[in-house]
This record gives sequence, structure tokens and C-alpha cells, in this order.
Amino acid sequence: MHLNLSADEVLKTTRSVRKRLDFEKPVEREIVEECLEIALQAPTGSNSQGWHWIIVEDAAKKKALADIYRKNWDMYASMPGRQYGSGDTRGERMDLVRDSAGYLADNFEKAPLLMIPCIDGRLDNLPSFASAGAWGSLLPAVWSFMLALRERGMGSAWTTIHLMNEGEKEAADLLGIPYDKVTQGGLFPIAYTIGT
Repeated sequence: MHLNLSADEVLKTTRSVRKRLDFEKPVEREIVEECLEIALQAPTGSNSQGWHWIIVEDAAKKKALADIYRKNWDMYASMPGRQYGSGDTRGERMDLVRDSAGYLADNFEKAPLLMIPCIDGRLDNLPSFASAGAWGSLLPAVWSFMLALRERGMGSAWTTIHLMNEGEKEAADLLGIPYDKVTQGGLFPIAYTIGT
């Protein structure tokens, strides 16, 4: 299903979707692969294309990833939130965002698919120009992926909570990602959206 949105419409309406993910409707893997093909058109530094895309369908692995996410979410949610100045509308929306993020944490494994984008190398201690180049080679492709999902009536949420503490290593061990050679860029639930 294509929504036939203009480029401007897709760019203006793609959001992190948490509460409107349809956990009941199956997602066809071939449509996700089509979205990945679009994502792979994004620019990369030196045309290195050192990205990897892990799609998780297995219920037990989704549950294990959700458990890692929830453990870190509980810690993150207990931290003081970002403070905004008086009259800043972002501050007024923080309770809604936190509620939405908590809902996703409680239901993460219900998403039909999960996706982890990865980039070659460990970026932890690289000089800033090198880490900027590596992230700049992954993040445009991930955003293109989310835009392609939107055009097909699907959505996702850009999350990084599972990477906290030992979460990235735990996810790597679970999925067979070589932790010492690859950096994960997030954890994305993939589902059709309700009310698209």
C-alpha cells in the first residue's frame, strides 16, 4: 500500500510512532526489504556503505531485546528530564512524550518486526571527524528507511535506550553481531500505523 504522498508531505509528517503502531497487523518482509533498498540510496562517507541491517522476526529474540530495552528504560525514566524555559512548547509536551515512550517500552516485543541498523567499526573512542563520518554514513540511510515506511503506511520510532550500559553488548550477543567490530545505531519497532 502506497499513500502517494509528495516528498514534502512525507518529510512533514514522518514522526516517531509509538502508541499508533498496529501490533496485530502482520508486516510483509518484502515491503521492509523494499524500504531498505530505498535506504541504501543514501550517501555514505567515501561511499563506504559500511552499514548492516538486522531484521528481527523471532518472537523469543524480540522479547529478549524488549527486556534489554525495558531494563534500560526503567533506569532512564527515573532520571531527571530535560528542562525547558517558561513558554517553550517542548517542555509542555514532555509528559506526553514520556508517556508515549513508556507505552512503547511496555509493548516493544509486540511489534511485528524490529530492526537494528549497524555501522562497521567501534565508534566509542574515535576522533570526532571519524565518528561524525561514520554516523553521517548511517543516519541518513536510517531516516530514508523511516520515510519509506511512512509512504507505505508504516511507522517506527527511533530509539537508542537499549544501547545504555551493557545493553548493546547483550543485544550483540543475542543476535550474533560482532560487538568488537560493529556499532549499533538504534532499535526500531516496525509496524503498520493506526490512523494513517
